[in-house]
Amino acid sequence: MTDWTSDANEALTLSLVRSQEDKEALGEDESYSEFHPNFTYPIYGEDEKIYGYNDLVIDLRFASGSLAQYLSVKYSEKLGSSSTVDDVEGTLAGFIPSDYCKDEGAFLKRVAEEAVSFKPTGQLISSYTRPSPLAACKGKGKGVERMQNLDPGSLDTIEFEVYHATWNTPGFREYHRRMQLFILLYIEGGSYINEEEDDWEFVLLFEKRKRRASPHLATYHFVGYSSLYPFYHFPEKVRLRLSQFVILTPYQRHGHGSELYNAIYQYVTRRSDVAELTVEDPAEAFEDLRDKNDLKMLLANEQFMQEGFGGEVSHGGGRVGGVGRTGKSGRGGTGVSTKGKMGPPADKAWVEKWRKDLKIAGRQFQRLVEMLILLRLDASDARGLRAYRLQVKERLYRFNFEILAQLEKDERHEKLEETFQSVKEDYHRILAIVH
Repeated sequence: MTDWTSDANEALTLSLVRSQEDKEALGEDESYSEFHPNFTYPIYGEDEKIYGYNDLVIDLRFASGSLAQYLSVKYSEKLGSSSTVDDVEGTLAGFIPSDYCKDEGAFLKRVAEEAVSFKPTGQLISSYTRPSPLAACKGKGKGVERMQNLDPGSLDTIEFEVYHATWNTPGFREYHRRMQLFILLYIEGGSYINEEEDDWEFVLLFEKRKRRASPHLATYHFVGYSSLYPFYHFPEKVRLRLSQFVILTPYQRHGHGSELYNAIYQYVTRRSDVAELTVEDPAEAFEDLRDKNDLKMLLANEQFMQEGFGGEVSHGGGRVGGVGRTGKSGRGGTGVSTKGKMGPPADKAWVEKWRKDLKIAGRQFQRLVEMLILLRLDASDARGLRAYRLQVKERLYRFNFEILAQLEKDERHEKLEETFQSVKEDYHRILAIVH
């Protein structure tokens, strides 16, 4: 049977197709074609195998903006009529809208037309810019300087726009049916959202790039999206839970995930009806992305850092002139400074006030505070080290109470210490990314 078995993840090839005019604005190393999914088990079964074909290629293409779809199934050989041969197209067709193209010429014509007509729906909530790869080839500036001095009107600048939508946004329900397949293909355990649940909210990220030829029309290209669901938060607000989050493969490892997450967070902070942003069962990679961006936000908050650590705090979170919570004058310092609210141990009332103001979920904010204390902790301060250890262990004990309560006292202490050391090691890993 092995000869007639195909790996579904390798057989399924995805492409984001641009019109010819839009392709002319691409850099030499840019490619949006022929990438593969991480998962296909929701479609083709737990073992992600397809039986009955040799050299199977499932060619699924999307118009880069409108996400109109084209599906073609090709193979060199197929087993004769048999109930064991998988229906490749029929199975996948059950997960995408029925208006997909099977004629390549008709699809490419549709791509060209919809490249011009497609515009994102919903409310524009954020935007950012990046240098065009073509500008990079010309050597126009470099690094951070080039990122910070971009003219949105220039042909050498690519804009990225973030939109908020709901089921009530005109045309969004149909658009969502085209993009939701990416949840199955890229999120382990991902599933389709029930359209009958009215309260879902969505945040979508698009690339907006100008064509090189006059009149330099700007066209939109789908990058990724996130879905959020509101839950009641006493007495009269909601807790917004981030449920799904995906950036398409060609756009990964370019910082777009962080931009989308930060846009969502800033949008939440501006909404008076939202008490906090939470995340549903985050994958490890997303947890790192969240930690990194939350930490950067706190380190850049001068009032928070000054109250937290006392004395004068630099923009990056470090001590200025060696002045810190120890009350001693450091190298270049000017004398005594007050102890900050971070301690350790951290002032719980102060932490809770800031948590509410910043609309960050309880456990996440406690972890962030623990990381920041660790960043500033003096390895020679025995009292501080002990206070920090007890602070972290108290949270871990509360979080894992049901499991730890079943253990004998000595074993409980051993497990807590083991978990504390593991957590501290992970904190160092995250801090190394940020600081």
